[in-house]
Amino acid sequence: MFESLQPLAADPILGVIAQFNNDPRTNKIDLGVGVYRDEQGNTPILAAVKRAEEMLFAESTTKAYVGPLGNIQFNQLLAGLLLGDAHPATSSLSLVQTPGGCGALRVAAEFIKRSNSSATIWVSDPTWGNHVPLLGDAGINLRSYPYYDFATHALKFDEMMSALEEVKPGDLVLLHACCHNPSGTDLSAEQWQAVVDLAQKRGFVPFIDIAYQGFGQNLDSDAYGVRLVCEQLPEAIVAISCSKNFGLYRERVGAVAVLSQAPAVASSHIASIVRGIYSMPPDHGAAIVARILADKELRAAWVNELTAMRSRIRDMRVSLVGELEKYGLAQRFSHIERQHGMFSFLGLTPEQVAKLADEHAVYMVESSRINLAGLTPTNIPAFADALSRTL
Repeated sequence: MFESLQPLAADPILGVIAQFNNDPRTNKIDLGVGVYRDEQGNTPILAAVKRAEEMLFAESTTKAYVGPLGNIQFNQLLAGLLLGDAHPATSSLSLVQTPGGCGALRVAAEFIKRSNSSATIWVSDPTWGNHVPLLGDAGINLRSYPYYDFATHALKFDEMMSALEEVKPGDLVLLHACCHNPSGTDLSAEQWQAVVDLAQKRGFVPFIDIAYQGFGQNLDSDAYGVRLVCEQLPEAIVAISCSKNFGLYRERVGAVAVLSQAPAVASSHIASIVRGIYSMPPDHGAAIVARILADKELRAAWVNELTAMRSRIRDMRVSLVGELEKYGLAQRFSHIERQHGMFSFLGLTPEQVAKLADEHAVYMVESSRINLAGLTPTNIPAFADALSRTL
């Protein structure tokens, strides 16, 4: 039965992880894996998460199923975090818990296929590496639109808007709410408004991935595009991840939100889709998030920790550009200081990326996308020196 299967190439990021782990050098630097890290190189459990877990363990009385829609309190509180208080679209939003942001994207893809089997999803070039498999493997047609200029390290907004003029009514445009992965280059408020105006004109549906709320500027500013879309348009889909801002990577906590004129109908179809894929989501991670968001003290502590994570990444951006100034490279890499979130492109060739790994034990994916959270005050000088010797 399986004799016809051929070996597949390793996932690029997983391949970098394997290379890094097999390197015996003690001075190695990992800028590939996309998780937050502190100055000691660890991905810590947040103190607010630990406290919430302690409370849940003390109070839990059952491990019964939660149902296809997931933790209802989590759904309500996460909708509030997404849209803010008293948003006019709150009553039109149906939000369903999923296994992480990946689960949200795949459930959304199945929902799109059920709603409009001929729909095309337009994704940015570049986009997160798993967008295409998650959406395309559901059998949906994908097209790309220009987004990032690798030469100028800027947004190709005019080219993007020209391409989106071709989007047909009923198609979807996948947008990153903030901290664009992998470029770190986001839409401005004015550009978000232009996209919304075009959606109204062309009749396409925004499909927003928000995986880094709180990692860019703050919780409210990072959700600006989502809130604008939900305020001015009748339909939208949002995929939400709690992996980064709550540090719950392995708990797989996320949600899919659908803005529509019949939210109960949308929820019933999503529940049906969930039942046919994984039946219902796990509860533990969602229960943690719900407890944090519902408890005033825990929520304040979480916001403080999230602010500290965001500030550390910001400091690494500034420090790296400052260190590169010693080599006359600050101007070349000045875009890093202007961008948001964990990721930026260095603009290196695959040969230069390989040289950094071979000669300097610095690891990143072949596109030269780096995770700024992999940098620390201790390793930035070595990284800057290695980069200067590689160019």
